[in-house]
Amino acid sequence: MNAFHYYCSTRIEMGMGRALHLPELLHSLQVGSSILLVSDPGVIRAGLVEPIQTALEEAGFAVSLFASLSQNPRDTECLAGAEQFRDSGADMVLAIGGGSAMDTGKTIALCGPNGGTPADYADGRLPYANIAPIICVPTTAGTGSEVTRSAVITESATHRKMTLKHAALRPTLAVLDPSLTLSVPPAVTAATGVDALVHAIEGYTCKVTNPISQALGARAMQTIVSALPAAYADGRNEEARAAMLEGSLLAGLCFGSADVAAVHCLAEALGGLYDTPHGVANAVFLPHVLRFNAAENKPMHARLARYMGFAADADADELAVEKLIDGIEAFTHGLGIPKLKDLPGVRKEDFPRIVELSVQNGSTPSNVRTITAKDYLRILEEAYRS
Repeated sequence: MNAFHYYCSTRIEMGMGRALHLPELLHSLQVGSSILLVSDPGVIRAGLVEPIQTALEEAGFAVSLFASLSQNPRDTECLAGAEQFRDSGADMVLAIGGGSAMDTGKTIALCGPNGGTPADYADGRLPYANIAPIICVPTTAGTGSEVTRSAVITESATHRKMTLKHAALRPTLAVLDPSLTLSVPPAVTAATGVDALVHAIEGYTCKVTNPISQALGARAMQTIVSALPAAYADGRNEEARAAMLEGSLLAGLCFGSADVAAVHCLAEALGGLYDTPHGVANAVFLPHVLRFNAAENKPMHARLARYMGFAADADADELAVEKLIDGIEAFTHGLGIPKLKDLPGVRKEDFPRIVELSVQNGSTPSNVRTITAKDYLRILEEAYRS
């Protein structure tokens, strides 16, 4: 019997219009009355923040808005937010947005009360302690950051993607409101949805997985593969949007007590160098890493093919694995995901640096098949030729 642990302290509230109940939810949690609200300019322009901010202010909360963040959040942005947290006398951080807002919010809640830089925590120089309460309201269905213990931040000086990881970084409250996702553009719907799918796949297959994560991952895969094409085709499809939020949540709960693996290591290296949207980077590498991993573990990857409906129960494992690779490639192609060679800025001359960053990533040891620098380079070259 393998020993394992699973832990999630986040209170989860889900339902159409649930975000407007934030005032009563925060009052019930008794986490203070002064809020640093972290969001990004696109979410603000879409009109998603103002109704929530107004409801909070009418309920007596003091709200200070921080919106200086990028799609791949940087340490410098987090430090500016930490300074605003202290200057405003905030008690808590409320992040409204996608993964960039939530990861930035988590880092502000860490650095704001304690000082230091994100690298100080990622590299073990400072302890994770005295973290302000974190409330997350996702506006995309992809990152799962609303229930995870981690935040990924780019170190501006080196382009390194740092992972801050600790149980204390789990949000106090996650409010999932499908109505906030109805205006997400198709390209963002596709990229964030594939990100969630990769969370489920890697959380299920990684070396540090556990039975609970695998159960959640299996359900997440089924849900996402079924719902994502419908949400991509019709953004106003409330049923598909709700299913995608559920699938993203389940995927976050899957990898949040396990880990991600080689797909994310490559994707984070790409995002650090070129600012490539994280979900797009995951999508371009997914079939190639699956092919590499499945070569040494066909039964596990055959199960993935069956969960996602790419293979039948009666299919032999070898056939199911081939259907998995073909199915994933067709799935991402149908969502308009570009190829690696078509992404802005990507150059073959940078492959050694991408490999270096991937090997340095703390999730490389979690990959289900041991992966080396030579393997990463081979996968990069294969993805670039495809």
